[in-house]
Amino acid sequence: MRWLEVHIDTNHAGQETVQALLSALDVDGVMIEDEEEFQEFLENNRDYWDYVDEDLSNYMAGRSRITFYLEAREAGFAKLADIRIALERLKQERQDMGTLLMTLEDVQDADWENNWKQYYKPMEIGERLLVIPQWEKAEPQGRIALYLDPGLTFGTGAHATTRLCLTALETLVQGGERVLDMGCGSGILSVAALRLGASSALAVDIDDKCRDAARENAGLNEIGPERLPILVGNILTDETVAEQIGGGYDLVLANIVADVIIALAPRVRGLLNEGGTFLCSGIIEGRAEEVAEALTAVGLNIREQREDNGWYAMICQ
Repeated sequence: MRWLEVHIDTNHAGQETVQALLSALDVDGVMIEDEEEFQEFLENNRDYWDYVDEDLSNYMAGRSRITFYLEAREAGFAKLADIRIALERLKQERQDMGTLLMTLEDVQDADWENNWKQYYKPMEIGERLLVIPQWEKAEPQGRIALYLDPGLTFGTGAHATTRLCLTALETLVQGGERVLDMGCGSGILSVAALRLGASSALAVDIDDKCRDAARENAGLNEIGPERLPILVGNILTDETVAEQIGGGYDLVLANIVADVIIALAPRVRGLLNEGGTFLCSGIIEGRAEEVAEALTAVGLNIREQREDNGWYAMICQ
């Protein structure tokens, strides 16, 4: 099937009116890109990011766009004509809603549902792991296969912070460990630890969307919920969650951001068993010293610090 990908450029003030116009024409499944909302999201979630990709910032600069899809057949083209007429009328009535420029692209299902898959190929990580997208076939060649659905977008192994953790896991997991994965995202680190020989892992994240992502990736690797239970909640703000997590872990993982690692640091000792290891990453250059100070201040010994493309990981006991 072919589709028309339709864009309408407006401004922040005009978004609601344009959406109402489209809804009146039975077009409700729209996507919104808006710089003001983007900046507001960043400000309200500052605890959970340290770095915003420059390309993304540039892409969002000045942007306020509504995108939707119509089938590229008679009914879709008729709808497109109705929208164009309604937009022209709106332009005459209002001068404060940006350009109201409508543009379109003619795409096929495969173009916007599947073409992104070409960017994900089997990827060797360290000495032992081979990350394989679920639709690819690859011979592990003596490596441990780690199957993932990159479409879940919570972590694929491609980012430096994830690579740092995976290569560290190769040496930290010797077999039989009990693992805690804080901020599990896609579950890639939990699943990798289990594939490398850990006996069990608990995956925790504050985002309930991660539960489905981690569960699906565990399933791709034939790991059931008895070996990888998944808990949604915030150990920093909810003592019930803290009680559910408990302690006595051989290995605690936290691939998050510097501010959350710093806040988590006082709790790490209580999560580890005697001789246990804390592996943290997601630390951008410029915050490493601050994180190191927070970890040592609570009595953790930083055994090793690793760096990859300006991102840092620390192995502590």
